[in-house]
Amino acid sequence: MKKHCSRIALLSTALVLAGCSDSVKIGSSDKTPAFRFAPIVKSDVVRTVEATGKVTPRNTADGIPVGAQVNGKVIKLFVDYNSTVTNGQVVALIDPLVYEANYKSALAQLHVNEANVGVKEAAVSSAQAALTLAQKTYERKKALLSKRLASQADLDAAEESLLICRSNLESAKASVQSALASVEQSKATVNKARADLGYCTIRSPVTGVVLARKVDEGETVVSSMNAVPVLTIAEDLKTIWIEATIPEADVGNIKVGQSVSFTADAYRRKFKGRVRQIRLAATTTNNVVTYPIIIEAENPDEMLFPGMTATLSIETARADDVVVVSAAALRFRPKPEDMPEGEVERGRKIWLVGENGKLEYKIVEAGISDDAFTELKGADSLEGQQAIVGYETRHQAASGDQTVNPFMPKRTRPTTKGTAPEPKK
Repeated sequence: MKKHCSRIALLSTALVLAGCSDSVKIGSSDKTPAFRFAPIVKSDVVRTVEATGKVTPRNTADGIPVGAQVNGKVIKLFVDYNSTVTNGQVVALIDPLVYEANYKSALAQLHVNEANVGVKEAAVSSAQAALTLAQKTYERKKALLSKRLASQADLDAAEESLLICRSNLESAKASVQSALASVEQSKATVNKARADLGYCTIRSPVTGVVLARKVDEGETVVSSMNAVPVLTIAEDLKTIWIEATIPEADVGNIKVGQSVSFTADAYRRKFKGRVRQIRLAATTTNNVVTYPIIIEAENPDEMLFPGMTATLSIETARADDVVVVSAAALRFRPKPEDMPEGEVERGRKIWLVGENGKLEYKIVEAGISDDAFTELKGADSLEGQQAIVGYETRHQAASGDQTVNPFMPKRTRPTTKGTAPEPKK
């Protein structure tokens, strides 16, 4: 920690000295140019994407609505605003009197239909016995007719009786199937009545906290196609989500798992979280395409409430203890008359004032940039030198004021995008 603080102090001191020192001129002529400089030092560079979002409970943006699925008077509310509830806890009770009566009536009808099945099955047994007797009578009449001991009329009567008994048996069997179907129908009616009776007791579907209460005790709720809301419950607020929208120009740099720091207007502190989800449901507003992202953060003290506005800083890249320089140094280009002799190499470069007082350049490889500072890869040998960031203006030369610098940040360690990086903890 001390090493990190020393590095920050060095960067701050170097920037202050660079901003307040006298201008540097090349040569001895009054017409020679004067430059403004930025120190090349070691520090941390953090690239971030800034956004705002809204604190929400997990899984739902506005909490989970808990409704009544049956009509009736609310005779008891067991919770109120901000009450803590557990999964399955009874939170409200609707007058069950009518639904208890319906359940008992359906149950009694089921018993009647089950008894009716027994009656129909007995009828089948009786029809089967009658059919057996008719079959034997027919066979006997047929045998007597062959011996000329019975008339044809007797045989025809026996055959008619046989056909009637067969028909009666089939009818009795169909009655049994009908009775069994009535039993199944009664069971369904009983199940529905039991369910309606159960709906009179309203339970919490999750463990969480009550955000809103929609009804009062004694109020009658009327349920139609949709459940009538009684309460709104948020899941356990010890872990919260933040839903933010990111422009399409920045969403490509965001990945699941990236670190996020954010603040809320209610508190003078920073909170930490991580990117949990990047949703593909794009929205277009005034020709600007944005994508929703979900940040998950711990909220053990439940300081963050649903609906709070969070100002987010999503860390998309980071380099610790590297050589950095003001981004303006990489944009500086000398005037043609100040160019050194010979051909200038192509590539990204920074410009320095050499020991002989002439301009010289160093080809560098730029790394991570936060728009104010840029990492210089493999440039440890340049640490401590002064890079040119621009020409001194006429106003600065006349007034001696070196603090007006459009390229240098006014603060050495702000907290928003495009400024000096925040140290890694």
